[in-house]
Amino acid sequence: MKLKSYFSGSVEAAMELARKELGEDALLVHARPATPETRHLGAYEVVFGCHPPLNPHPAAAPGPEAAGPDHLRRDLAEMKREIERLSKCLSGARLFAEPAREESELCARLMANELDPMIAQAVARGASLGEFFEVDATLGRRGANRAVVALVGPPGAGKTTTLVKLAARYGLASRKPAQILSADVFRIAAADQLRSLAAILGIGCDVVETPVALAQAIEEHRHKDFVFIDTPGLGRDDMEDGADLARLIASHPEVDTHLVLPASMKPADMARVIERYEIFQPKKFLFTRIDETASFGAILNEASRRERPISFLATGQQIPDDLEAAAKEKICGLIAGPAISTRSAGAAA
Repeated sequence: MKLKSYFSGSVEAAMELARKELGEDALLVHARPATPETRHLGAYEVVFGCHPPLNPHPAAAPGPEAAGPDHLRRDLAEMKREIERLSKCLSGARLFAEPAREESELCARLMANELDPMIAQAVARGASLGEFFEVDATLGRRGANRAVVALVGPPGAGKTTTLVKLAARYGLASRKPAQILSADVFRIAAADQLRSLAAILGIGCDVVETPVALAQAIEEHRHKDFVFIDTPGLGRDDMEDGADLARLIASHPEVDTHLVLPASMKPADMARVIERYEIFQPKKFLFTRIDETASFGAILNEASRRERPISFLATGQQIPDDLEAAAKEKICGLIAGPAISTRSAGAAA
């Protein structure tokens, strides 16, 4: 697909220019306020995509190995999500008008907090920030008789500490039987650390060295109301080593997988990590290190873009105090400030 940008004084005018040149079949890929470097070309940039003409020489066309079906499905799904997100952002005629000064200032403030420019513009026009993401702090798969929760994520994200916080709050505090399973055999002394924390809380802890052993342990502890699974932090070069574990977690019908991400991570790095961890098929996002950053737009951007709810927010090391269930008003307040957080969250609560 070939991409081309169009600049104009309004999004609507730029879209009209694109369709005149590329035709009605052109695909809207992205729309945003122009950057300072390109603002002289127009207030808004709209990116359209179109397919190049078919290759008149079939023999020269790339073979099927050039793009695997799984990769194509992911690309199509991502494109569909982006189109739906843009449609939501662009809904309403007022979006195409020139912004008032107050709206521009709010939009700039939201974008400074690393919020997606399209979402920032929609909120500045009066949309509810809470419309663009969901929260879900339940543990376990819907309809399951027990909660089997796996935390996955990159090294240093805080998975182990967060797992113990969850076990203490939802297992120990509720006086329901809980079990911790550690599949982290990559990190030296990781199992010993987890065993010590579990012993302090009075919660059982087993170490499983293979995916097969993990599956057996999940079944052996079927009588437990909560089973919490700790996994190794896999870097970019370690994903192949964790492929078997990822396949088990992704395919197990009971496992509720939360991808643990530091809120302080750069937005581009966060997007890359999320893409890398798609092999685990996480159902929710859990953000740690909330207290270590002042820019929170990225957490909402990814929840909106990937259409996955945010489950919990974690701050420091206190167990279990430094953990709270995700709430729209809280997240909207972090991104937009208290002045509009109630309005932004309330309309979609």
